[in-house]
Amino acid sequence: MKSLTVRLPEKLIAEIKQESRLSRISVSEVVRERLRGAPEARPSGALELIGDLIGSVEGLPADLSARRKRYLRSMGYVRNRSGGRRLSRRAPKSQ
Repeated sequence: MKSLTVRLPEKLIAEIKQESRLSRISVSEVVRERLRGAPEARPSGALELIGDLIGSVEGLPADLSARRKRYLRSMGYVRNRSGGRRLSRRAPKSQ
């Protein structure tokens, strides 16, 4: 078996050591058990990570993702000549 060195917060180390003493197994075995269980607890994709946020912002246009440039322009967000972005000082266009 290969070895791996990681840096952990003191609180986590204390938890692992306590679990090791209570279950009477080595610290390494406690860490291996936790690592084996970790992938199941983690969301597998980006959509799962932000899934609870989808649709949570109210007051935005329904077609914002399809017409984002139009909406950004109407809010005064323009691209300057150097390719960077800046907020325009002019007032937004009324529709």
